[in-house]
Amino acid sequence: MKPWYETVRRWGQTNLTEDDPLNCDLDFWREQWKRTFVQGVIVNAGGIVAYYPSRFALQHRAQGVNERDLFGEFSAAAKEAGLAVVARMDINRADKDFYDAHPDWFCVDQSGEPIISQGRYFSCVNSGYYTEYIPSVLREIIERYQPEGFSDNSWKGLGRNTICYCENCQNAFRAAHDLALPKAVDWDNPTYRTWVKWGADHRTKLWDLFNETTQKAGGPDCIWSGMLPADHHNLHGSLMDMYALCQRSKIIFCDHQSRHIDFEYNGMAGSLLRMASTEQILVPESMANYVRGERTFRVAANPALETQMWMVSGIAGGISPWYHHIGGNQHDRRQFETPIPIFEWHKDNEEYLYDREDLAQIGVVWSQESAELYGRGQGDKSAMPWRGFTQALTKARLPYLPINASDIKKYAPRLKTLILPDVALLNAEQLDAVCAFVQAGGGLVFSGATATLNSKGEESPENRLWKMVGLHHTGEYKGVSHAASENWEQYEAHNYLCLPPERHEILATFTDTRIIPFGGSLRVQESTGPLEAIAGYIPDFPIYPPEFSYIREECPELGTIFAGTLESGARVVYFAADIDRCLGRHGLPDHSRLLADATSWTIKGENPLTVEGLGYLDCRVFSQGSRVIVHIVNLSGSNRYGYCDEYYPVGPITVTVASGGRRFDTAKLAVAGETLKVEAKGGAAKVKLEKIGMHEVIVLS
Repeated sequence: MKPWYETVRRWGQTNLTEDDPLNCDLDFWREQWKRTFVQGVIVNAGGIVAYYPSRFALQHRAQGVNERDLFGEFSAAAKEAGLAVVARMDINRADKDFYDAHPDWFCVDQSGEPIISQGRYFSCVNSGYYTEYIPSVLREIIERYQPEGFSDNSWKGLGRNTICYCENCQNAFRAAHDLALPKAVDWDNPTYRTWVKWGADHRTKLWDLFNETTQKAGGPDCIWSGMLPADHHNLHGSLMDMYALCQRSKIIFCDHQSRHIDFEYNGMAGSLLRMASTEQILVPESMANYVRGERTFRVAANPALETQMWMVSGIAGGISPWYHHIGGNQHDRRQFETPIPIFEWHKDNEEYLYDREDLAQIGVVWSQESAELYGRGQGDKSAMPWRGFTQALTKARLPYLPINASDIKKYAPRLKTLILPDVALLNAEQLDAVCAFVQAGGGLVFSGATATLNSKGEESPENRLWKMVGLHHTGEYKGVSHAASENWEQYEAHNYLCLPPERHEILATFTDTRIIPFGGSLRVQESTGPLEAIAGYIPDFPIYPPEFSYIREECPELGTIFAGTLESGARVVYFAADIDRCLGRHGLPDHSRLLADATSWTIKGENPLTVEGLGYLDCRVFSQGSRVIVHIVNLSGSNRYGYCDEYYPVGPITVTVASGGRRFDTAKLAVAGETLKVEAKGGAAKVKLEKIGMHEVIVLS
């Protein structure tokens, strides 16, 4: 029999609040579990607030918990309904009574004063609070309630922007590195960079400690899993090694509750986390049903379509749905209707959503180390190139896999092209994997400072990759690296690409123009190899007054885009101009087309999936035994500013899938509930859909 972490695919969470033991209606939640077809529930147990009568006097109890063991009631009711129970913890702070009893367990600043927020004292990850007290609490919960496992919301302690100077931290850092703690957050200081790595490694050790504790007390399947974010460029300032934690996880509880950029990001997040672990691992994601946008309203209902579109986008990327409500009360009952249609559809069609292999042949590489040591606290420096490329691929309907730099060798046999969007830092093994892929004929698209830093964040520009492609950075830069000002009097970012009379294939769609808007920074390169400059540079000139807005100078010799074919047959494109970063910032369609056309050129036009028709569609294709499954999410009209409260059906849509020698007779539409005929033509299967609503799953069999 498979363990719960391999079988539970729909989750519900009642995020209890401190007054819930006095007011919570458990019968309502019993009914909600039935209506949403959940197989597991996540319920608060202990940590900041205990929802059971703990024997630990210093664990703060919720109001009325001594008269009503609310976690115990929820746990018993869920088990009676046949549901898995995961005990939710939140362990990063405690109240003053706890601090007074154990001041040595809490974080302090340089002056020795405790670090406090909202009256709570932050616990130190290097203290007995984490290594002695929390393991004891975990054992107590297991002894009393036998939950299937644990999830922890805020397990990581203080982030990298706040340094704890308690004696525990000072002694541990000195013992590990013979160094005093850094005096300030300073990415230019090697001691600070060492501290960041040390802090992340220690949290990995805590992850292992908590799992050792729960599995010893509750059995091999009683696992502990801290919540992981899906933003590998920023991590919300957390100190953690996201890739290392994905590698050791049996299930990934993802804390990415709602969108802060685009819906398609959620599908990408699911793919990224799964590919960093094992492709078949389950990734439940906490999906907020409360208002979560520019402003947050914790107990009010989010617009239903906003949440549903987020859920559907995640499901397309392999995420398991997990609804999240704040509090056991029902102040705004609209939110409880939101997950029902999505969860019901998921139950009816889950056979098509798991145990499948992504057929995407483009790999987009990410690296947390590069984002940190190159970005140095500037999240956008690495995030914007990534966002630009992934947006361009989505818009062009080019399926891709997000791949950690350490997994390039692992996934290389499945790929035709690698994309490295300004991934400045590659260690020796990762660099070897990229070079081996290109030497074997695989395509490459890269940009900016890719592979110019070593594993310590130090410049190392003359390496195998750059020599292989024959490019050399002159040390000169043009344009600006920051976002353009809205003030027309400031025109430093008013620069352009100039196109030659004879166009490379990548530029073939840019007819009737000899310029393309730019607005970014150019790394001036010299080419001594097969890559040639296919577009030049136009320096900035005034925007206003219009009488002065004319091109003063053109520099065709300053290559902004380089392209060529190596002896191995590999097609390579290098963006010296940070088009990817500009697209991530400003969304200019010309930039999107440039990145997509460059990628298409490197894969030689071969793509496992082609989708034709109007609309903004996020398209994915999978193999599942003898089946091929296409999941299309219709984002038309939903990528505007603000909340999604309506969507626009699109069609007709023609879907063509490379059949790989297989014969497909029928195409089942798992959302529309129809069956269509399949046209076989030239080694491909073609299906025409008259209309797509929010999404569609096409099952070819």
